[in-house]
Amino acid sequence: MSSEYRTGREGEEFAYRGHSLDELREMDVEEVAELLPARQRRSIKRGLNTEQRKLLETARNRDAETTADDPIRTHLRGMPILPEFVGTTFSVYNGHSFERVQVEPEMIGHYLGEFHLTRSTVEHGQAGIGATRSSKFVPLK
Repeated sequence: MSSEYRTGREGEEFAYRGHSLDELREMDVEEVAELLPARQRRSIKRGLNTEQRKLLETARNRDAETTADDPIRTHLRGMPILPEFVGTTFSVYNGHSFERVQVEPEMIGHYLGEFHLTRSTVEHGQAGIGATRSSKFVPLK
């Protein structure tokens, strides 16, 4: 399975801190935590809570065919992405709706919530009826 995941360079297989994807999947969660950035390492060392453990077990027990049609729905935006999640599709809640996230190998070490923002961009219109004289001025482009 590692041959289908490539880095940006031509012909190179994916590697995270010197380990291939297959090696990362063979490791225990605590061993993978040693390779992650400090914040994610600390959250795993302190112990995953019950919801996070349940999400990890659900991802481990999923088939590749099932995840494409029916993504795993979750509110856990603060769950670190582990090697077991690669190839899995999640529906992550952004406060308004569930957004699909297809986990790629390059996402290892990040959080699920990083890939769909909770705030949208604001585009302001023109000043309304109750606006003051100075705020009604809109320069021509």
